[in-house]
Amino acid sequence: MNDSQGPGGTRPLPVVERTDGPDGPDGAEGGFGQSASAADYEPTRAPDADGRDGRFWSARRVPAGLLALLLFAGAGLLLYDVAAVRAHRSAMQWRKTLARELAERPLDDFWVLLGAGVAAALGLWLIVLAATPGLRALLPMRRTHPDVRAALDRAAAAMVLRDRAMEVSGVQSVSVRAGRTKVDVRAVSHFRELDDVRADLDTTLTDAVRGLGLTRPPALSVRVRRPGRKG
Repeated sequence: MNDSQGPGGTRPLPVVERTDGPDGPDGAEGGFGQSASAADYEPTRAPDADGRDGRFWSARRVPAGLLALLLFAGAGLLLYDVAAVRAHRSAMQWRKTLARELAERPLDDFWVLLGAGVAAALGLWLIVLAATPGLRALLPMRRTHPDVRAALDRAAAAMVLRDRAMEVSGVQSVSVRAGRTKVDVRAVSHFRELDDVRADLDTTLTDAVRGLGLTRPPALSVRVRRPGRKG
């Protein structure tokens, strides 16, 4: 860097020299010698108006409808049989058989254990459905109004990030897989240094993730490689 002033009192701009290693700039292999470059990046969490906002809860209409239908059919059939017995008619054969089997079969019988296992599995499944939110494909977005909630589909988020990644110089193709907590980006670069392409992808995609306005921005994993050789 030269500190002397040039003609007219102007000062030359400082020059930053880049040290070249024996194999190329910064000691890396010159040209296309580098085959892959990867990085894991955790973006800064954007401030949220309501940090406790979680995922959207599924209505569980299909399981709830099936359970209600089975309970309605069973209760209706049992009520009809009880009313028939009270009207001095004989009980249905299935209820007699069921009562006899429950009274005579031991608790360690195979069919008793099988029935108990199926009932326990169904009960556990219903508890899991009631205790988990579901709708894993929706990513909650930050609230701009206390009475309005919004979400972004993971496929739409992946498409937005893919379009932004394709704008980076040197990127030939991009594959983006958006999850709830992490976004995996696999890019193919046909020119430029892979580390430079990856650095530009980090910057571009980090801004893009913040621009999605998600309550919990996912972590970003970027990998860049050279296209495979043909033949």
